[in-house]
Amino acid sequence: MNGNLDIDEKKRPELTIRGLIVGVIITLVFTAANVYFGLKAGLTFSTSIPAAVISMAILRSFKNATVQENNIVQTVASAAGTLSSIIFVLPGLIMIGWWTGFPFWISFLICALGGILGVMYSIPLRRALVTNSDLPYPEGVACAEVLKIGSGDKANAGEVEHSRSGLLAVVWGSIVAAGFAIVVATQLFAADVAQTFRIGKRGAVSGYDFNLSFALLAIGHLCGLSVGIAMLIGATIGWGWLVPFYSSLSGDLTTAAGALAQVTWSRKVRFIGAGAIGVSAIWTLLKLVKPVVSGLAGAMAASRARKAGKADTLPITERDIPIGMVGLITLVCMLPIGWVLGYFANESGLGAHMTTLVIGGVAYVFLMSFFVSTVCGYMAGLIGSSNSPLSGIGILVVIGAALLLVFGVKPYVSPDAVKALMAFALFTTAVVFNVAAIANNNLQDLKTGQLVDATPWKQQVALVIGVLAGAVVIPPVLNLVNQAYGFVGAPGADLRPNPLPAPQAGLISSLAQGVIAADIDWSLIRMGAMIGVAIIILDFVLSKSTKHMRVPPLAVGLGIYLPTASTLMIVVGTIVGYIFDRSADRTPKPESTKQLGVLLASGLIVGESIIGVVLSAIVVFSGIAAPFSLSSAEGPWFWKPAGIIMGGLAFVGIGFLLYRWILGMASKRSA
Repeated sequence: MNGNLDIDEKKRPELTIRGLIVGVIITLVFTAANVYFGLKAGLTFSTSIPAAVISMAILRSFKNATVQENNIVQTVASAAGTLSSIIFVLPGLIMIGWWTGFPFWISFLICALGGILGVMYSIPLRRALVTNSDLPYPEGVACAEVLKIGSGDKANAGEVEHSRSGLLAVVWGSIVAAGFAIVVATQLFAADVAQTFRIGKRGAVSGYDFNLSFALLAIGHLCGLSVGIAMLIGATIGWGWLVPFYSSLSGDLTTAAGALAQVTWSRKVRFIGAGAIGVSAIWTLLKLVKPVVSGLAGAMAASRARKAGKADTLPITERDIPIGMVGLITLVCMLPIGWVLGYFANESGLGAHMTTLVIGGVAYVFLMSFFVSTVCGYMAGLIGSSNSPLSGIGILVVIGAALLLVFGVKPYVSPDAVKALMAFALFTTAVVFNVAAIANNNLQDLKTGQLVDATPWKQQVALVIGVLAGAVVIPPVLNLVNQAYGFVGAPGADLRPNPLPAPQAGLISSLAQGVIAADIDWSLIRMGAMIGVAIIILDFVLSKSTKHMRVPPLAVGLGIYLPTASTLMIVVGTIVGYIFDRSADRTPKPESTKQLGVLLASGLIVGESIIGVVLSAIVVFSGIAAPFSLSSAEGPWFWKPAGIIMGGLAFVGIGFLLYRWILGMASKRSA
């Protein structure tokens, strides 16, 4: 197939003006919605699949539209869900009272330069983490399946993907997930089945939260059972041991169980999870040294082939931006990054130490960016971009930046400069965070491109364009929501009626303050690191003693760090996917049936993602937090439990019927 594509590469539309225009428009709209949604809920959602669906609907009217052109559109628009993650850091400068608004050019440069660096760093990682890797990339695979189904181009997909059964699986999966999300938005069904409770007489608390999200269920299906088991181990460590242990130490018998559990998890357990993620991330990086070096060698070989005039001998799917150009762009980006850091240092009253801050800051951005790009790319491949704990990476980055300032600058400045050092730590973290966010997403896009025979360098150019479009819209949207609502914890926020929580920004800014003011509890980070080491040893032993059983250390760290609302339904999805695959093995065409399961999961992600974008946009423009709610806080006592029971039963029943339908359809087609 690749040979035919090589011949037709110049003829097939891929990186087109119309595709870029559509992608940029989608990016502008989705970014605005995602910024607000993330500040309010503490979550952002991947926009790749909704963008792919919208692109196919728009470009279908053009006779020569291809799956590769639609892939470029979703690649551009994926920057919306990605760059929006800067809200996990940048509002911290408002919260500590350093900024009162978001200066456009400074904020734009942070997003644009960090984003472009993220694209550049992910290019040499592509061969290691995508081409030569067995990571599942759940969202990348789902997006590719959606693109194949929508293209109608049988030259680019197999029989199953383009059969009537495959299309029905995607369409009905999308409709069901979207419909369920709408009913949840009316609050007739509860959004989750959750409970917190007391344990024993010392006031210990624990709880669980099964988010009734078909998208999370589908991501679990695509991840695989070993990831689910690892996340369950992490959640059990977090909520079966750590939350009860630390809440019992407080001796608090008066605070409500739910509030005490939330405080214990956010102030204690998350830091332990961050320590486990940090150790697991370092171990992951060490394991990836060999494939990354191999990937760099492959990139250099491709560069030599180009210089020798043999570029046409390279398969389309191996043509990246030349590695020499990658290095040049990376170095060129460091110059304005140094200028921005110097400008900020001078404005913050640290001008006497500008040389130290600029050189140290640029070196930190350069080295830490490669580290977080590798780790985030691996985590995105493991559990998907939407569920990758970027805020956990932000914790590690801000701690590193703050420690360097404590040892390198703090002894030489007056005590009055502590807030300026906090601001500089957050500012530096924001640049690295954008690199992490883009790398987290870009490798997912490149996986999609690999599956639809796209040209990597064209995707990489498209993502740079998406980064620039997102960087333009983020500062004014942040200013808008800051003026309209403000942020919890910011000066004067208590005078606003409904300030936005921005939980990650609050956590990261408090960490910067804790490290620089020397009042952070390092024992929590150390404890998490010890847990991470134990899991690494367990995984190593299993790799030597069993054929299939593994416990990915990063997935365990995620289980500790993320709330159970994000993890438990993924665990359920991995179990459902395992049961479905075992049932598929008993059908006449097992692989074909399993592929239909992947398509159903893809449809579930599509439906909920699109509705998430639509609901977010409605919330933004209406100014109403729950515009479709049919209930009220003053409703009868049985309203909430009835919503939980109805929502839970409906979720289980619909999920069962969907998978039963897929198995039945596969059997009928085989017959």
